[in-house]
Amino acid sequence: MKIRLLMLGKTRRPELRAVLDDYVKRISRSCPIEITEVRDAEAAIKKLDADRAATALLLDANGKQYDSESLAKWLGEQRDRGTREVIFVCGDADGFPDSLRQRVTQKLSLSPMTYSHELARVMLAEQLYRAFAILSGSPYPK
Repeated sequence: MKIRLLMLGKTRRPELRAVLDDYVKRISRSCPIEITEVRDAEAAIKKLDADRAATALLLDANGKQYDSESLAKWLGEQRDRGTREVIFVCGDADGFPDSLRQRVTQKLSLSPMTYSHELARVMLAEQLYRAFAILSGSPYPK
């Protein structure tokens, strides 16, 4: 299984980009992962349409909430089911236009609170790393 973080816009704050890159590097030891940054929603939809077999989730405050154990279980189920790719679609400061919300029907909430889009990306990466650590039995999640 491969993970892709499909991001509208760039992570510009260098300190947050450094933390994001660190978690991506850690995740890559457990699972192939790639960050794809696109300019706008139309470019994101083209990327999603190129791989319709992938499972896509939109980061949205109104989406389904998981605790860390539940997210790990869900990722493990996707892996065991033979899902080839899971794409997490991360918005920019303006959020998502309706066209992208209609294209990606599964929604994931990191929290009912609102975070900057750059911080949310780091939080997602940390939770993905934590999920793979849980699945592997690593002491990290403790």
